[in-house]
Order: sequence, then C-alpha cells, then structure tokens
Amino acid sequence: MHLIVCEPAAMSTVVVMDPARDASNLQSSCGTGDSIASLDEVTMDSTANESSEEESAGEREAETGANTELTNNPTDIPTEWPTHTQSVSAQRPDSLSLAVAKPDLWTSSGDGEVRLRMGESGFASEPPLTVDQMFKTAVERFGSYTALGWKEGEQTKTINYQEYYQACRTAAKSFLKLGLERYHGVGILGFNSAEWFISDIAAILAGGFAVGIYTTNSPDACQYVAENCKANIIVVENHKQLQKILQVQDKLPHLKAIIQYKDALKEKRPNLYTWTEFMELGRDEPDTKLDDIITLQKPNQCCTLIYTSGTTGQPKGVMLSHDNLTWTAFAVGRYVRLAEATKSQEIVVSYLPLSHIAAQMVDIWVTMKVGGATYFAQPDALKGSLVNTMREVRPTAFMGVPRVWEKMQEKMKSVGAKSSTVRRKVAVWAKGVGLQTNLSKMNQNGAMARMPMNYRLAKKLVFKKVRKALGLDRCTKCYTGAAPITKDTLEFFLSLDIPVYELYGMSESTGPHTISLPDAFRLTSVGKLIPGCETKINNPDEEGNGEICFWGRHVFMGYLNQADKTEDALDTEGWLHSGDLGKQDDNGFLFITGRIKELIITAGGENIPPVPIEDAVKEAVPLVSNAMLIGDKRKFLAMLLTIKCQVNGDTGAPEDELMPEAVELCRKLGSNAMRVSEIAGGRDPVIHAAIQEGINRVNEKATSNAQRIQKWTILNQDFSIPGGELGERGGEQPGQGPWVGRCACLFNAMFFSSGPEGLQCRFSQVTI
Repeated sequence: MHLIVCEPAAMSTVVVMDPARDASNLQSSCGTGDSIASLDEVTMDSTANESSEEESAGEREAETGANTELTNNPTDIPTEWPTHTQSVSAQRPDSLSLAVAKPDLWTSSGDGEVRLRMGESGFASEPPLTVDQMFKTAVERFGSYTALGWKEGEQTKTINYQEYYQACRTAAKSFLKLGLERYHGVGILGFNSAEWFISDIAAILAGGFAVGIYTTNSPDACQYVAENCKANIIVVENHKQLQKILQVQDKLPHLKAIIQYKDALKEKRPNLYTWTEFMELGRDEPDTKLDDIITLQKPNQCCTLIYTSGTTGQPKGVMLSHDNLTWTAFAVGRYVRLAEATKSQEIVVSYLPLSHIAAQMVDIWVTMKVGGATYFAQPDALKGSLVNTMREVRPTAFMGVPRVWEKMQEKMKSVGAKSSTVRRKVAVWAKGVGLQTNLSKMNQNGAMARMPMNYRLAKKLVFKKVRKALGLDRCTKCYTGAAPITKDTLEFFLSLDIPVYELYGMSESTGPHTISLPDAFRLTSVGKLIPGCETKINNPDEEGNGEICFWGRHVFMGYLNQADKTEDALDTEGWLHSGDLGKQDDNGFLFITGRIKELIITAGGENIPPVPIEDAVKEAVPLVSNAMLIGDKRKFLAMLLTIKCQVNGDTGAPEDELMPEAVELCRKLGSNAMRVSEIAGGRDPVIHAAIQEGINRVNEKATSNAQRIQKWTILNQDFSIPGGELGERGGEQPGQGPWVGRCACLFNAMFFSSGPEGLQCRFSQVTI
C-alpha cells in the first residue's frame, strides 16, 4: 500500500557521495456487505472443535509472546536489524534551497535517465534491477507457485509465475505488433484483473510506459492522460469504459489500437480488439525484437507513469523508474518481513484502484518480489462483496484505505446493536480486554512475556471469530494508508485484536516512505523509515514541526514534460518536498501534523484540488460570493457557500443586506429576497433549488465521483477579517491567498457526525 537478487545488466552507476550532514533534523532508519457478522453474533458460538490450522502466526505470537515473524526465515531476514548509522553510507547534503535541482538527479523527459541514489551499504546499496530482471528472478525461484487467481462464475482460476511471465511477454509482442513506440504510453482503464497486471508489465517489457487511468475518470480526463503520455494503445475493461475512449478518440493523434479485455464487443471497429484477439497477435511472433528492447532497458529509466492531482490545474505524470519499483519492492518486502513463497506463501487481495501507486506496489511488485499470490476481488468489492472474497482467499496481508476500515467498523456496530443483551455485554468486556492488552503490547514494542488469562479467554470467545468473519484469520499484517485514519477506528480494531498499522508516502516516493511494524508502532503515528530512506524535517518550529522531506531510491524521476513542477517538488540537492507538516519523536516515529499544500485528501485516498471546484461553483452560481470545499479525511465533499452582500465601509464586516447585483439575480430567479438571512440555511426554496441546479452542473463535469459535492449549505454571513474567518498566513508562498481560521470548524458538524476535531481549515480565492 511494499529476495533474492539477480545480477543487474552491465551499466555505469554513480554513487552519490556528499558532504556530511547535520544530523539534528535528519533521521535515517534501517531498521463490508450484509454478510459481515456482527461482533456479538460471533461471541457465543461453540469453540470446541476449531482447527488449529486456522490460527494465524499473529495469534500464536499472542499466546507465547514470541514474534515468530522475526525468526521463521533466518536465511532471508537478519536476526539483528542495522542501526541508524549502518543503513545508509551515502552522505546526503543539508541544503534545502528551492532552486533548480541537479539535472542528473531528475528529468522531465520521458526518454531521460537519472543518477540512482545509491548507498555504500545496507538496503540502499542493493544492486539495481530492471522490472524484467526482477520478474525473471521470481520465475526462477517461484515458477510453479500460484501468481494470480480470480473467479469466473463459481470457479476459481489461477496461473503460476512461469505462465504469468510468458503471458506478459506475449502481450508485449502484441503491443509491438500494434505499433507501440519506445517511451509511449499504454493506458489501462478498468477494474483490477489479471489482464490489467499483464498489460501493465507487458507495456514495460515492450519499452513503453504503463499508465493506469482511474475508472471514475470522465472522457475528458481520460483524454488528458492519454494525450499527455502519448498513448499508442489503450486497454479498457468493458463497453462502458470503451465509450469514454471512443468519445475522445479523434483527439488522440498517437492512439493506434484499443483492446477490451472483458465482455464481448458490442460493435466491431477498426483497430478494436478483444483480449483473445490481442494475445493471438503476438503468440507466434519471434522473441528477437522484444529481447533486444529488454536488453537495452536500464534501471534508471522511466517505465511507469502515475497521474496524481496537484493543487491546481491538470494531473501531473509522476515518472517512476525500474529501480524505483524494484528497489522499493525489495525494501518494503524485507522491512515488513514478508515470507518468501519457498517458506510460506503470502496472499493478498487486489481491489484498490491500480492507477494508484499504493495498490500497484502491494498487489504487483512487492508480491512478485517474494513470490506471493494475488487474488482479484469482484468489481463491486467496495459495495459489499469484498468480505466474501476475503473469507474465500483468507489473505496473509491486507491493505485498506481508511474508508474500508471505517465501513467495516460501521457495519459491525450496526449489526451488533441489534444483538442480545448477553452478547453485547460479552463483546464490551472482550473489547476492553483487547484494547488494554494491545496497548500494553504496543508500549512494550511487542515484547510481552505472556498474554494475560483474560485476553486468552477473550480471544477464544470473540477475537478468533471476528477475524474469521472478516476473512482475516490468517492475516498478520493489516495496513492502512493513502489518507489519514481516525484514532477511534484504530482503537476499535485494536480492541478486537486486529492491529491496523499505518504507512505513509506519496506517488512521488513510489508509495511508502514510513511503515509501522507489529513490534514498532504507535497509535496515530505513520511508523518509522523504511531502511535506505531518509527524512529531513525542514525549518522545524519549537515543537519540532516542519515540512517532511524525503531522500532515497524510491524518490521519483520527475513529472513528465513539466520541468517547472519538478523543480517545485525537488530542491537543489534532490530532496523531495512532501508539502506535509510533521515531526519525529525520540524513538523515530513520524507523526503527520498538517499540510502545506492546498490539497484535499478524502478518506478514500483521493487527492482533490479544491480551487478549480470552488471556482466552478462561483461561475455556475453568480449569486455566490465565496465557496469553500471541505473533505480532508472525510467520506465525501461538502461545501460552505456565502452570498454576495453589502460590506460596512468602515469596519469591513459583512452586512445582512444583499448587494444590488445579488438582488437582481434573485428577481430573475423568482425570489423576493433582500437579505442574506432570508436565504441562508435553505430558507428560500427558490434560491436553494437554483444553487442545487448549479452544483449539479459542476458535478456533471467532475473528473471522478470523489470530486462531486455531496452536501452544501449557505452561511448566515460572508467571510471577513473582522469576523475572524480570514487572515494572513505567516510565511505563505507567493500567490497563496487568505485562509479560513475558524468557519470550517464552526460549521463542520452540519455535515460530519464525528465533529470538528481534526478538520483542516483552508480557504482560497477570496476577494477582499
């Protein structure tokens, strides 16, 4: 949400050696459907004949206090994790000047190469690999092991690593036959599937760029991505997604073919292929051309593009190199102590959007590195079927964005509330025991000598059944990332003996930068650094809060064709500026304390630039003076609106009387309103309907469902400096406007039952 190494192809690698750094601010580390059972329903069943095979490694650990994950693979995992000074020998510079970065550390050209951020020892010194080299090693070591699995009707089908690799090579030859050019994109638009994985890897092997496209994207948004990456080929899931591409096909000059991998074609068009037809194109093609292209590939060249929203404007293409993917997969797999398939095969469920780096890293690359098996959920996974897949597959590792964990929590609470009094009392008792025991274990870094008797009883009566009901009975690694998660949700699952570990990173860091571990986690912390990575807290205040900056081989190459944006993200020495505020405690745990960027991250992990949406609403509804979008850490977007009103010339305070132009607009709409108080809070149904109509028009143009405004309200007065909503932000970047100081918190409770705590107050584009 992320071991054995083969020899890399011959290439020249420059090891970065820089002056010694100031260590004061630098840390380097080596080291829900209806079928979900309620908590109460699983507490009173008989436990006499439970199979010992269903007890996970994590459960056995709880009984003995021993961390079996640390010692069960002695040949793969060091018995002593390196210290801070052992992990990275390369000395990183301290300079954080925001001028042009060294050109050899980044590039904005698709055909460019970068200098790898190698270290002298530890994880950072791992030999660089291309995707093909890592895949071949996986085939050599795990060829007969299951690689991918999916359901067709009631039947489960699988392919092993040998078959997986051959399918990718065949698809790569088909791409070349269709005219895929070097450094051109292959767009993939559809739900997670074996065809998605094969298309992604085949595009890389054939010398192109693998480019995931969000399934919720509008046709225009699809067009932008396809045009930006010069897509020669687009792979779509079904007729619905096909229609998006056909609508904009004439605006895509580089497009040569479209492939539909699911369902029969409803119409035959030139250069439109079914998956079977597509694979037949390359089946009998000679290997020579493909092998020549693979041989020329280098670890420091781009192979994947991840499109991520900035604070304004169109999405940016994050260029990730072969080394970004293969090194991060190695580092994460080793750090979280994933078992290799020859010892005990890891199992994951693929359901999160693969256009996001978190899903790609977990589902494709880390799993491949250790020879794990990936099983695909159904397309309606997030509407309720995910738990059924989980029960069937019984994953050993599971990654969920906060909203997934919240939906599980909500469902269990809802069903549990209908249970009998006895069951509810047993559940309350067990949860109390679970929370206290796991908090103690957390504070002792997992080193408890023996679990208390009441915990073992609660586990037998409740915890095992809850895990089994959720399909987590074999899962020893439950993770959350992509957005902040509430402490309440973390404590809920901790009380059920299901620790949910946080990780933190961004597309520009190839996914994770810090990760929590069973023996190293703290509630609300995003964990410790992955070995070989480094963090610098830039310009910390008295409490240690500053901007979080990254260094390591996971740092991206640059934004495709956007040198200026790349320079904004990377400073002169190559440090990646996250835009997040954070601090580290004395034990190396990182805590996120705020954001610098004007960017909303929803509970589902969607990155949403608020300014374009706010501007669109003001354009669609001229009566609106200011619009403020709310949705950071939330399930959906909401908006606060103010109406154009008179302003006191002496104090600058907003008054109740409408501006003349607002009165005129009201008359045109059929309203007799003269004051804000006659409109606010939905008091005027005519105005309310007109605003809703305008917001509907804005929502129709949204690039994804996550960017739609779900709720809104009109406030009693406009924002102002005298009112305390607006003010100057100290040290703000040029071009950034005033911000909201209190109104978001005051009105947050209208939309979100969890109350105002933790809401990020933000505002933009205000005319005073």
